[in-house]
Amino acid sequence: MAFGDLNTPKGLTELNNFLADHSYIEGFVPSKADLSVFTALGKSPAGDYLHIQRWYRHIASFNDKERAAFGGQALPQVAGAKPTVASKPAADDDDDVDLFGSEDEEESEEAAKLKEERVAAYNAKKSKKPALIAKSSILLDVKPWDDETDMKEMERSVRTITMDGLLWGAAKLVPVGYGINKLQIMCVIEDDKVSVDLLTEEIEKFEDFVQSVDIAAFNKI
Repeated sequence: MAFGDLNTPKGLTELNNFLADHSYIEGFVPSKADLSVFTALGKSPAGDYLHIQRWYRHIASFNDKERAAFGGQALPQVAGAKPTVASKPAADDDDDVDLFGSEDEEESEEAAKLKEERVAAYNAKKSKKPALIAKSSILLDVKPWDDETDMKEMERSVRTITMDGLLWGAAKLVPVGYGINKLQIMCVIEDDKVSVDLLTEEIEKFEDFVQSVDIAAFNKI
């Protein structure tokens, strides 16, 4: 996994972005790749590289024995880090003293902190996603009084209705009999902003042209 020159802001930015969605450089457990990047960094970078700093603290928390198990080499001594304590053979089978209890406790705290940072990063990333806007496609039947109604003027009047979240679409005249046509017009509305009942009432206010309004089709988008 290449991140460019880690001594430059560009290389650090690429590594920080990668670690925003990954716990380790490769796979789901520490590996030689983590040791390689850790060695290349030399120290935890200053500045706004939160994901690198979290990962660096985590890798630095392993002792020599653990590092050898996943990396095959020891990491450089971290400034301020506690020296690794070598294990001693037990005096007898009844001696059950845990020489590494404090390190296990530190690792548990580190794991809990790592989990909190990962959850916080996920929630922050999720909050940036745009909210889904619920919309509906509606086909309206606007019926005139008789065959003498000016249908062009009726359509023009209907289209003068403007609302936030309302978009008018195509329209056509559909014969209903006896020389009478109805206006069939399409519109798209944002459900949280436009009420179908209110839209119908607004159309019916053009009493000189409109006898009634029906919903011919209603589909969620």
